[in-house]
Amino acid sequence: MTISLDQLPVAVIGAGPVGLAAAAHLAERGLPFLVLEAGEAPAAAVRSWGHVRLFSPWRYNIDAAAAKLLADAGWARPDDDRLPTGASLADDYLRPLAELPSIKPYVRYGARVVAVTRFGLDRLRTAGRTEAPFLIRLGSGEDVLARAVIDASGTWDTPNVLGASGIPAHGELTAGAYVSNALPDVLGRDRDRFAGRRVLVVGAGHSAANTLLSLVELPGTTVTWAIRSGSPWRTYGGEADDALPARGALGTRLRSHVESGVVGLITGFGVERVEVVSGGVAVSDGTRTVVVDRIVSATGFRADHGIVSELRLDLDPIMGSTRALAPLIDPNEHSCGTVPPHGVDELAHPEPGYYAIGVKSYGRAPTFLLATGYEQARSVVAALAGDWVAARDVRLDLPETGVCNSDPVLGVDAVSAGCCGTPAIGLSAPGVEGGLGRSPLTVIDVSTGSGEQAGSCG
Repeated sequence: MTISLDQLPVAVIGAGPVGLAAAAHLAERGLPFLVLEAGEAPAAAVRSWGHVRLFSPWRYNIDAAAAKLLADAGWARPDDDRLPTGASLADDYLRPLAELPSIKPYVRYGARVVAVTRFGLDRLRTAGRTEAPFLIRLGSGEDVLARAVIDASGTWDTPNVLGASGIPAHGELTAGAYVSNALPDVLGRDRDRFAGRRVLVVGAGHSAANTLLSLVELPGTTVTWAIRSGSPWRTYGGEADDALPARGALGTRLRSHVESGVVGLITGFGVERVEVVSGGVAVSDGTRTVVVDRIVSATGFRADHGIVSELRLDLDPIMGSTRALAPLIDPNEHSCGTVPPHGVDELAHPEPGYYAIGVKSYGRAPTFLLATGYEQARSVVAALAGDWVAARDVRLDLPETGVCNSDPVLGVDAVSAGCCGTPAIGLSAPGVEGGLGRSPLTVIDVSTGSGEQAGSCG
């Protein structure tokens, strides 16, 4: 069967902020498209953290092509200087965008993509590959054909594990009932799960900071924060010097709570074991153990490329992004605001016509901002329209100074981090192991912030 690619739409996977931005650019250029969204409404993942207020104001969260289409329809643009919540981002921007006559007929909800391949070809076949359409299989069993695929499916459904080695810690899966993923609504929907409890937050990014600041508002809740690094300075970020005041304020407020003892800080803590015990759940790094009632795993997210395993991808072995993009977003070198402009050339794979954009394009790097994803969408759509001049004219205006870097794990120089005015629970480095023996296990009492030697962990 011969199928002309020109007769097929561009398939956009995901109706979140970046997926709908891609749809807006496609509509603006008159290219046929189809948005496939697993949820029952636009911005389903955003609504999951709707209670969270973004640190970037509206001006950084609205795509230019989307804004033009909305303005033409009489949309009242929010105040550029105000900070939206996730809920307002969904209700005041993304829902009206998805409802536009130029977009709404081409969005399908409840359409979960389970696989993407080439029609009639597996990954090994080369002959005729560029002429074959993409075959997109939905969870319902339906197949959809497309001339190109823009994958903006995100990473919300694939959070990182608690285990410090990149795989689940011993007992982590068994203790799943005690673990919440990032950004629970601790002051609203999930309040009863956290109020008056001992809560451990694991992670050093914005998600952890937001959750910690919410937890301290719950009366009777004991809040402990565990990070792998030797110091929390990266989480505190630029504070007063941050180009985004709200982002800087996160660090300032969190530091104040740590220094006052309201939040107990454990540094150099990489989770090795999670065990349900009498009276709670025990979390251990092999040397120290914290016993709590609830754990919030704010350890970030990772891209899942499983649905495109039959396509020819060239992924960086560390980041999980394209190889060309990896050095530009490396969290060891960059924060959110220092990621260089990039577009279709850096996002291209050996599989022509397939592009992952948005947070999924970053693999495991936590340096993503919405403005970056919008520029990716603009560049990729321009390339699909054959406008290579516009596609390669990539520009970004990002506020510098952020908290998007990865933290180095505890090292020799990091042991003294507690001397800088930051009290830490169980700060001392793990003891040196010799032979089959281990250093004594420290049990950390989260109600008092004290540590007691509790015999050997043989």
